[in-house]
Amino acid sequence: MRPTWKSTLLGVTLTLAASNSILFAQKLPSGPQVLTFYSDADDTEQPYGLYLPENFDESKKYPLVIMLHGAGSNHRLDLRRVFGKSNAEGETDVEASRYFPKWDNVEYIVASPYARGTAGYQGIPEQDVYDVLADVKKRFKIDEDRTFLTGLSMGGGGTLWLGLTRPDIWAAIAPVCPAPPAGTFDLVTNATNFPVHFFHGDADPVVPVAGTQKWVSHLQDLGAEVSYKEFVDVKHDSWVNAYDSEYIFQWFDDYKRNPYPDRVRFVTRQYKYDKAFWVRFNRFAYGKLAEIDAKFTKENALEITTKNLEKFTLNLKSHPKFKAGTALSLKIDGSNVNAKADSVLTLFRESAGGKWAVEGATIMSIYTGKEKGAEGPIFAAFSSRHVYVYGTADNPSPEELKKRIDIATQAANWSQYRGEFLGRVMFFPRVLADKEVRPSDIESSNLILFGTKESNALVGKYADQLPVHLKKGDTAHGLFYVVPMAGHYVAVSSGLPWWAGMKDEGFPFVPVMHRKLSEFKDIIFFKDSSVNLLIDNHFTENWKLDEDTKRKLSASGAVDITP
Repeated sequence: MRPTWKSTLLGVTLTLAASNSILFAQKLPSGPQVLTFYSDADDTEQPYGLYLPENFDESKKYPLVIMLHGAGSNHRLDLRRVFGKSNAEGETDVEASRYFPKWDNVEYIVASPYARGTAGYQGIPEQDVYDVLADVKKRFKIDEDRTFLTGLSMGGGGTLWLGLTRPDIWAAIAPVCPAPPAGTFDLVTNATNFPVHFFHGDADPVVPVAGTQKWVSHLQDLGAEVSYKEFVDVKHDSWVNAYDSEYIFQWFDDYKRNPYPDRVRFVTRQYKYDKAFWVRFNRFAYGKLAEIDAKFTKENALEITTKNLEKFTLNLKSHPKFKAGTALSLKIDGSNVNAKADSVLTLFRESAGGKWAVEGATIMSIYTGKEKGAEGPIFAAFSSRHVYVYGTADNPSPEELKKRIDIATQAANWSQYRGEFLGRVMFFPRVLADKEVRPSDIESSNLILFGTKESNALVGKYADQLPVHLKKGDTAHGLFYVVPMAGHYVAVSSGLPWWAGMKDEGFPFVPVMHRKLSEFKDIIFFKDSSVNLLIDNHFTENWKLDEDTKRKLSASGAVDITP
């Protein structure tokens, strides 16, 4: 008998319902696997390794370990490493990456970000780590007070950087033969609220053990909880010993984050990293290391010392030593400050070097200077979603247009092949002509603009808001700077590109055109080669050129300064 449309439709509906039931019933398997998250930085799916414990219970909260890989490695190898699984005899990393061996179960969720490959853990890779953390928390129940961080070599350096810039996230960190980025050691004070376990081989030819010994010694002097295992006659592969027999999970077992410590010691140079536990920095002497040491001496009594800090907020809600309705006793930098029993208080200096007061107690002027998301330096424009824009406004010849496209494409080519070991940085930003940039690009992205106000329509559009312009036709100089605009950054590269004259040497975590980005301040100016900078400076706290920079730029005869 031929089926009717009605019966056929019913059959289809029942089949779909059954398949949907199966679909929704599907769960991730226990053990090692690879997931992805969507990256807004370049509209890609980015992978990370994941381990789920045996007999995984989705209703249970699990501790989490974030594991950061070293140079030349990846998320799959890294997931093996943290469980103590080295390559088989004679096996290459490529071969070992193809499968996960069997290992003993631990009652931890483990995530190992790919973080674009070998690119360090600042900028886009740093954001990837936090995106992985967010993705894992979205999928599973995570114990916020038992979230741990470890990594080896480049990843050991990333462990120190991420751990010290945002110290209130982690219950403990464990760097293995760490190679931290420049400036990390300045933040060592931030390790006083979680334990740190270092591992290193005493015969390491790649990352000298003396660096780790310095970290350990200084942390001991600070009174921090630090432990150290130095392996005799072990070279750079100290992670084999450090992670052997899943030791790191045994060490993590003993620790839990205290979200409300009685004492917070915190230092920073960037508004991007402005918070630790119940203290947030609102304003400080930009470019200098701002510091605070805040501690409860008893219930509702705080003693605080600061350095290079002008404004900060205390959020004491839920702190066991804060009692609502009872006046606070505040002593800041040796002076008593009158304060109500508010759980959230913002303190500021009434004048430079002056006394501290509670915001709202006196009339304050509105601050419009550098702040979180609008502080620079140049690298900030490259640390989140951005597009590279070449100019066509002056109707260039086909030869000149090709030259402009090539420069912008070279700047955007983070995925330049660097040999078998380092591979490619898996980051894929877009390259556009000025006339192709859409309003949505301006609303969502930082803009890397090449050319001058005459050649690039967007530089021309923002000309009155930009502080300085290279003169039309100048081919001997390079001018490169960043400014905040409408919630994002605009970086302008006029004349010679910022990598002109750089040599492709050393250990290149990133391609040569990106090598110095993290070292530049807010504005650079050079002649012939960016190796020899005439200016490498910050803008003032109000995003102005200081007088010395103005003088040097004017003396060059190559620029026009916006009034």
